[in-house]
Amino acid sequence: MKFRATIRKEGAPDQVSIIEAPSRFAVYDQVQKDGGFVVELAEGERKLKLPSWFSISMGTGVKHAEIIRMAKNLSAMLSAGLSLSRALSVIERQSGNKNLKAILTGLSESVKKGSSFHEALAAYPHVFPELFVAMARAGEESGSLSDALTVVALQMERSEQLVSKIRGAMIYPAIVITAIVIVGILMLIYVVPTLTKTFTELGVQVPLATRIIVALSNFLVGNIVLVLAALVALVVGGTAFIRSRRGNRTVLFLALHLPVIAELVRETYTARAARTLSSLLSSGVPVLDALAITKDVVHAEVFAHVVAEAEARVKKGELLSTAFSEHTKLYPILMSEMLSVGEETGKVALMLKQIAEFYEADVSEKTKDLSTIIEPVLMLLIGTVVGIFAVAMIAPIYSLSSAF
Repeated sequence: MKFRATIRKEGAPDQVSIIEAPSRFAVYDQVQKDGGFVVELAEGERKLKLPSWFSISMGTGVKHAEIIRMAKNLSAMLSAGLSLSRALSVIERQSGNKNLKAILTGLSESVKKGSSFHEALAAYPHVFPELFVAMARAGEESGSLSDALTVVALQMERSEQLVSKIRGAMIYPAIVITAIVIVGILMLIYVVPTLTKTFTELGVQVPLATRIIVALSNFLVGNIVLVLAALVALVVGGTAFIRSRRGNRTVLFLALHLPVIAELVRETYTARAARTLSSLLSSGVPVLDALAITKDVVHAEVFAHVVAEAEARVKKGELLSTAFSEHTKLYPILMSEMLSVGEETGKVALMLKQIAEFYEADVSEKTKDLSTIIEPVLMLLIGTVVGIFAVAMIAPIYSLSSAF
């Protein structure tokens, strides 16, 4: 994905130029070097991919955990006094991932040729997110690259842990529902036909519920290949839809209107936005650049729109907390109030860090409670399915035994 920007020179309003760069951060970096300001910034065509908080990339062969480990190791070696190129070389030799080895070799060669580390990272936009590039640049400019890498590793690790906890809470219900579907299909294919044959031979009059299950069973037995193909198509199509922009928006809309889940979603995105902003601002990244990068890291359109609005308001000279205070249905009131306190005391980054830690801890606790809430719902679902099947198939047998 590339970014295309329209640039206007300072003091020369008629001079407009267009540049392309691999990332939003690279655009602002170029503008800062050449002078001027961005009039319009648009994203080029983007390939289907997972959110940045879910996976670093799609098809690169480099896992999120490997990037985090690389940042931690690089930070430790720079703190010990190794040069950047030597540290990259050491990590390259230690890595067992051939894709990461190739990337590290490329980074090392770029640094040896005189490129800055953040410029070398920007050449791999599908591997290193803008947050990583921005933090590296801030660290290089302040002379504390090691500290910046420690911060970005912590940021990415916390984000990954948050997602892992939510994903873990969803595994149990997903397994149970999948098992119900599989067992139901097997019973419709193997058990129901046997009972149906018995009912037919004995001439038993079956109720409507039984006739529906028998019809469904007959359809499955007669069209098993078609049904399996439809299930595969449903899974593949559903996954593609969820990963698409419209699908992501639809799923998020539904999640924001579900009890318990809605609050969990809001706090998750609040923690992510606060943690990202805090990391960037504490490393010296300008607030507008930090907001632009946070907007991409947040990813979810409805939440990213609030960050974009905050960016526009800060450009006009308004307070950062203003935009968040007008969207309390998405970002909790605590977000805007803590930001307001931070702006009054000059400790915005610290306040954002505290917000992130508070909601990360809260989400962690709620994901534990979520399994407790889901269990009785699943039991009710299983009971309902088993009850319907039992009544539908046992009723004819009961009526047959009564006749004798």
